[in-house]
Amino acid sequence: MTLTRRQMLKLGAGAAAAAWMTGTVHARSAATAKKIPLGLELWSVRHQCAKELPVVLKAVAEMGYDSVELAHSFYGYDAPAWRKLLDENGLKSCGMHMGLGMLQGDAFDKTVADQKIIGTPYLIIASLPKKNLASVEAIVETGKQFNRLAERLEPHGMKIGYHCHGGDFERVEGRTAWEIFGENTEADVILQLDVGNCLGGGGDPIAMLKKFPGRSVSIHIKDHGGKPGAVFGEGEVNWPEVFDLCETIGGTEHYIVEEEGREGPEALESVRRALENFRKMGK
Repeated sequence: MTLTRRQMLKLGAGAAAAAWMTGTVHARSAATAKKIPLGLELWSVRHQCAKELPVVLKAVAEMGYDSVELAHSFYGYDAPAWRKLLDENGLKSCGMHMGLGMLQGDAFDKTVADQKIIGTPYLIIASLPKKNLASVEAIVETGKQFNRLAERLEPHGMKIGYHCHGGDFERVEGRTAWEIFGENTEADVILQLDVGNCLGGGGDPIAMLKKFPGRSVSIHIKDHGGKPGAVFGEGEVNWPEVFDLCETIGGTEHYIVEEEGREGPEALESVRRALENFRKMGK
C-alpha cells in the first residue's frame, strides 16, 4: 500500500507535536543527560521498504529519527544509491543486520566495500543457527569466529556484533548462551541487547547490562508486556534504569527502535508512536 500525502503529513505532524510537548523536559535534561541518537531498525517497516524505500526513508527522517539500521536487504538499491538516499534525508546508517555468511569467504570483501560506501559502522549478526549455541564448546568456538572477524574489520573502522533473541537466554550447562558468548568474545565485539527479546526469553536485561559494561554500543529498546499493540514506552520495562545503565557503564552510542508484526501505514505509525514515547521520556 502506497502512503498518501495525507498519511505522510499526519506522521510528520505527530512527531512535531511530540517534540513541542516535550520541549520543557528536553531543556531540563539537556545539561545532565548524555545525548544518544535514536535509530530505527528497518525490519520494522520492511514490507513498505520493499515497495517504496525512498518514501519510507523520507517519512522516517521527518518523524525525527537520526539514523536507520539496515535489515538484511538492500531492497534492489546498490550501496551508492543507499548513501544518496540517506544523505538526501539527513539520515545515517547506525548498523546493518545480516547473516554470518555475509562476512565469510569471498563475501567479506564485498560486504565491507558496500558498507564503507553507505557509512555503516556496525555489522550485526542478526541470529545464529541453533548448532552454534547448542553446547558450551560450540558457543566458545562461535565466539572465536567473532573475535577473528572483529580483528579483520578493525582496519576498516567497523565492528562486528551479535543481536540477541529469546533463545539466547536458555541455559547451557547452567549459564545462558548469551553470557557464555559474551565471556568468550573480545571487548570490541558488540553485544546488541534487545530488551524485549531478552525478557521474552526469560533473561534479565538489567543484569546483562551490568555484567558486560561497555559492550552495548547499540541496543534495541523494544518493550515487553503491556496491552495488545503496545509499542516502546507502553509496556512494563523499567526504562529509566535501562537508560541510566546505557548512559553510564553501557558504552551505548545508539538507541534503536524495533517494532514488529505490522505492515504498511500501520507499521510507520507504530514507529512514530515509539519515537513520541521516547521523546516524552526526555530523550
